[in-house]
Amino acid sequence: MKYQEAISNEIFSIIAKASENLNQKSYVIGGFVRDYFLKRGTAKDIDIVTVGSGIELANQVSKLLPNKPKVQVFKTYGTAMLRFQDIEIEFVGARKESYFEESRNPEVSEGTLKDDQNRRDFTINALALSLNEENFGELLDPFEGMKDLQNQLIKTPLNPGITYSDDPLRMMRAIRFSTQLGFEIEENSLKAIAKNSERLGIITKERIVDELHKMLASKKPSIGFLLLEKTNLLPQILPELIALKGVEEVEGQKHKDNFYHTLEVVDNIAQNTEDVWLRWSALLHDIGKAPTKKFSKKVGWTFHGHEFVGSKMVFKLFQRLKMPLNTKMKFVQKMVLLSSRPIVLASEVTDSAVRRLIFDAGEDIHSLMTLCEADITTKNPLKFKKYHQNFELVRTKIKEVEERDHIRNFQPPISGEEIMEVFNLKPCREIGIIKEAIKEAILEGEIPNEYKASYDFMIRKGISLGLILA
Repeated sequence: MKYQEAISNEIFSIIAKASENLNQKSYVIGGFVRDYFLKRGTAKDIDIVTVGSGIELANQVSKLLPNKPKVQVFKTYGTAMLRFQDIEIEFVGARKESYFEESRNPEVSEGTLKDDQNRRDFTINALALSLNEENFGELLDPFEGMKDLQNQLIKTPLNPGITYSDDPLRMMRAIRFSTQLGFEIEENSLKAIAKNSERLGIITKERIVDELHKMLASKKPSIGFLLLEKTNLLPQILPELIALKGVEEVEGQKHKDNFYHTLEVVDNIAQNTEDVWLRWSALLHDIGKAPTKKFSKKVGWTFHGHEFVGSKMVFKLFQRLKMPLNTKMKFVQKMVLLSSRPIVLASEVTDSAVRRLIFDAGEDIHSLMTLCEADITTKNPLKFKKYHQNFELVRTKIKEVEERDHIRNFQPPISGEEIMEVFNLKPCREIGIIKEAIKEAILEGEIPNEYKASYDFMIRKGISLGLILA
């Protein structure tokens, strides 16, 4: 069957012309074709496979385009890329691949279109549309990828055991596509992932994290993390989450399964934010509960200090996965550290507690509230309603206090230099004591966040410390 409408864009006619000039057969393949049939919107990148040199084809296409875009060449991979309008187009020569056990980087040789489709990860990504004059727009589907699209199935073109062993990153991609598209992974494929799970060790942390980001960015991230757990991939990537799994019972008292609770929280927050780092915060907000879990006969199960411990664990986790140790990590640490504060505050919404929360959370206060609201996973409708009403009171109080006291970007009204000048001091501990006392007085509501009140307080505090005015 032909699908000329799928490749009606002028760029495909230009690629067809360039291919004809070089006497090469060319095809659009992979994600563009898959997403066209799934009606997933406008493509941002297009993969072109040609029986011949992909680099020569890219150069020829550039010559035929009005603006003669620059061609980026990746000689190591035999590929080239150029931009047309807002689309990245990658050109590669059709090839065969041979793999070695210790690496996912194959030995490559020239091949046919069929060879190239054989090496694709999934049948739905092996779909190709011809850009050749004799059959322009014809669908080439040797592995019944269209049938798998209709059945919403992730399936490998060849033996799944070989496919996943050759390139273990495909295991992550299978789970990621299942998460993004809501497709099932075919049973033999799922078993092959579990069997080859240890092979994930040869994949770089950066590639693994890239797939995790895409899972977290999906509508229902729990799909991916449940599959990672089911196939034994999760313990290799995020053992901190696996440690949360399970329920212990002592003297008839149980705690909830914090692994499944965490996945509920992630799904909840995915409905309210597209910020992937806030979603990471939801995923990691309870990781400190495993190392802090204790049972007390008086109060039952406790997780004292799990927020503090968890925020420290975030650094080690980011470091291990080679994630950025920058402001993104510090944001996640802050969210984990403060994740229980609004919950405690919700039971008694005082001005001083709200001022302290705003001071500690700063510009991230609303992200923190979004996380805490997502943390409500009770199945009791009355409790669910009550908790959300309490958080609404907290949000209202935050707005009132912020408008009145201007705490969010709090800067002490009195500087250390002014304290030194007023009391004729050189750098000493008393300066820090006074500054901290002013901050505490403002946060406790003893004095307003104003210069005159802070100055008067400074004088009183200095005199109480035995200091003499200059």
